[in-house]
Amino acid sequence: MNPLIPLFVIIPLAGAFLIMIIGRFIRDFDKYFATLVLLFLAVVSFWFLFSTGEKVTVYKAGGWEPVNGVPVGIYMVLDGFNTLVLCIINLIGFLSVFYSISYMNRYTSGNYFYSLFCLMVAGMNGVVISGDIFNIFVFLEISAISSYALVAFGVEKNELEATFKYQVLGGIASFMILFGIGFIYWKAKTLNIADIRIVFSTGYDRTYYLFVQILLLAGFGLKAAIMPFHAWLPDAHSSAPSPISAMLSGVLIKAVGIYVIIRLFFNMFAISQAMSVLITSLGALSMLIGVLLAIGQWDIKRLLAYHSISQMGYVVLSVGIGMMLISKGMRNEIAALAIAGGIFHLINHAAFKGLLFLNAGAIEYAAGTRDLHEMGGLARQMPATAATSFTASMAISGIPPFNGFFSKLIIIVAAVMARYYLLAVLAVIVSIITLASFLKFQRYAFFNKSEGPNTGKIREVPFPMVFSMIILSIICLLLSLLVLPGIRETILTPATDILMDPSKYPSQITGI
Repeated sequence: MNPLIPLFVIIPLAGAFLIMIIGRFIRDFDKYFATLVLLFLAVVSFWFLFSTGEKVTVYKAGGWEPVNGVPVGIYMVLDGFNTLVLCIINLIGFLSVFYSISYMNRYTSGNYFYSLFCLMVAGMNGVVISGDIFNIFVFLEISAISSYALVAFGVEKNELEATFKYQVLGGIASFMILFGIGFIYWKAKTLNIADIRIVFSTGYDRTYYLFVQILLLAGFGLKAAIMPFHAWLPDAHSSAPSPISAMLSGVLIKAVGIYVIIRLFFNMFAISQAMSVLITSLGALSMLIGVLLAIGQWDIKRLLAYHSISQMGYVVLSVGIGMMLISKGMRNEIAALAIAGGIFHLINHAAFKGLLFLNAGAIEYAAGTRDLHEMGGLARQMPATAATSFTASMAISGIPPFNGFFSKLIIIVAAVMARYYLLAVLAVIVSIITLASFLKFQRYAFFNKSEGPNTGKIREVPFPMVFSMIILSIICLLLSLLVLPGIRETILTPATDILMDPSKYPSQITGI
């Protein structure tokens, strides 16, 4: 039992509390203390990533041991999959909060911002480490309520309208998730994910089981903003302060949406062909419609928000291909490749999409606009923003040697090897349209004209903002190394293995 696991929740919760108390008396305490909290969490996340490996580490809250083989306590679990997600949450969180040191100077009530930021991170960390489905819901609500407030932080008409839409659809999602959990507990008499798997494997009502799966898929699909549950995302991501947009797009939709869908449908439910086809279809739909909606956008943050839907479609599509192969009991090595490609793209998306939203924030900070029509010639005045934006644009478009190329290549190769040729062609077409969209972004923002309307007054953004953007652009290059055999086995293989083997997760937690 590892006593350090609860620190992922305790530290940011304590940070949020201390910021609200001490921040009232010490100037700038909020921004620097929040940065230290996220830096500590990022370091601990990477330590766990390299020390966990193939193991499954469990912390039993209150020291509660299983009673007659039933896990009655609250379990916090670390394995090869969720340690990767923790690294994404806390690294992007650290870079976003460091970026905020300068960015948030234009806002008042910094104490509230940084306190809510820590609460959001605590909720996401809690979702990822929770070993029982009810506590996933509890932590999900902590992160969701914090993000509602952060989206509305500017308290302007657009922000309030966006957060209202976000809250309404988020509330519907939470309602469906809670109902699904209630139906599971009614049949299984347990909330522990590993124990639910064991109970359901001994026999179940197929119709009831399918109903619960659809309820949870719809609920967490709304949180992940996959098609057709995406309506809240463009407004919320474009209205929020840019560090929060980076967190919402780069982290939140993964931690409380995609991660939970993957965890539940691999480690709690038995994989069925019907659900595999449904999940794969939703991924393909998100991938295509997201990019088609994005290409016509001129507000850079709305353009990026629609691309989040499209890129999450790649992840869901790839994981769905793996599920379809597993459900047919064939080609396990190709299923493992597809799942690894999906997880790889999940990591990559956090880096390049987080960077793109920070770039958008830098442009808005310096130029005072998000409309591509009103920009132009920014490359000379904002060289760091232009260079890092180019890196992120090429990465999301799948251009080598950037990280997005390798994860998309793995997904396409897996689809071809699995003989899903239409899905492979669709992935290539979407990537080409993505490239066209980001070439438009680069042209109109940085190169369209020698001088924009206020170009003489525009300067590069302050150091904290530049630092976060440069670090993320370097990460976009370094993540390409994950395709190398030694590094792949250390980081991606443990995550794939815990999903591929249906008995590994429950057996290491319950001991059965």
